[in-house]
Amino acid sequence: MNFDLSEEQLMIRGAVRDFAEQEIKPLAHDLDEKGEFSIELTKKMGELGLFGMYLPEQYGGQGLDTLSYIIAVEEIARIDSSQAATLAAHNSLGIGPIYYYGTEEQKMKYLPQLCTGEALWGFGLTEPDAGSDSRATKTKAFLENGEWNINGTKIFITNGASEISIGSTVQAVSDEENGRKEFTCILVDKGTPGFTTKEMHGKMMWRASDTAELYFDDCKVPESHLLGKVGEGSHIMLSTLDNGRLSIAAMGLGLAQGAFELALKYANERKQFGRPISKFQANAFKLADMATKIELARNLLYKACWLKDNDKAFAKEAAMSKLYCSEIAREVADEALQIHGGYGLMKDYDIERHYRDQRLLQIGEGTSEIQRLVISRYIGC
Repeated sequence: MNFDLSEEQLMIRGAVRDFAEQEIKPLAHDLDEKGEFSIELTKKMGELGLFGMYLPEQYGGQGLDTLSYIIAVEEIARIDSSQAATLAAHNSLGIGPIYYYGTEEQKMKYLPQLCTGEALWGFGLTEPDAGSDSRATKTKAFLENGEWNINGTKIFITNGASEISIGSTVQAVSDEENGRKEFTCILVDKGTPGFTTKEMHGKMMWRASDTAELYFDDCKVPESHLLGKVGEGSHIMLSTLDNGRLSIAAMGLGLAQGAFELALKYANERKQFGRPISKFQANAFKLADMATKIELARNLLYKACWLKDNDKAFAKEAAMSKLYCSEIAREVADEALQIHGGYGLMKDYDIERHYRDQRLLQIGEGTSEIQRLVISRYIGC
């Protein structure tokens, strides 16, 4: 067992941490307050090479391993979950399905521009009545005269409606017989007649990320926009979520690390009864527990990445990582805010934003309850 990071991985951590501290941190509060998606920061993340990190160079990627990508997401989330959400969703849910299931023509058409930060791609799975039950999809598609005709609605789609979003992968019911649905994935370009998007505002968390509703009204796309094969839609979507769980876990780990560091700094600076509050056992033990939980979360997530990078089964560990890291983010953010006392409730303090941002992690890309269901099946329940 070797827990050392490679020299390249350490360099990536350092470079991304510097970027997050210098470029994202000064803007995070105001972007959150305004609920404003930043095209500028997205393009800068692209310039740093953070999009398509695990893709081969022929498609515009860096040819790096999964762990390197996860470290990058972790470091961005340590400062701001909104920018980490843009990064994680675009890499895992946007780029991933096209890379793993697209034809060579589709890969060459989309991936190079999706790796630059100049363009984003969405993952159209969730619907108003289809969340945890992805097979409750009502969006329909039928093939006619060499075109797919799509009708339906998607909701809570990250990177689906910004100015630089150029399309989404959409799961639709392509056939239904005797109550059995056949699901198919289709690539839908922005600007296609019958396809419209709407930004969703008023969010509690990830306020500076782009969240969208997608509408399809007799939306017609060429037959060649089929992703994978007809009937493979559910498999494509669920396998994509296996990979996505690693990046959501990384967001939880990074947020927990950031919240812990904020609490430790505050506890060492804040004085009561003549000494720093970090010297009181109640707070010292909270911080000790936080550090321990973060260490456990990191080891579990990095092991899951190691399994994937070594072509071993990793779906169970991905679900465990997503569950544990998101739950630890909740626990650490809560205790970190408690250490801040009344100041932690004020927007001038970054812990307030971390506390809000963590709440989605137990819901997005499979709730904690769904992760437990997945894990229970793997262990033989």
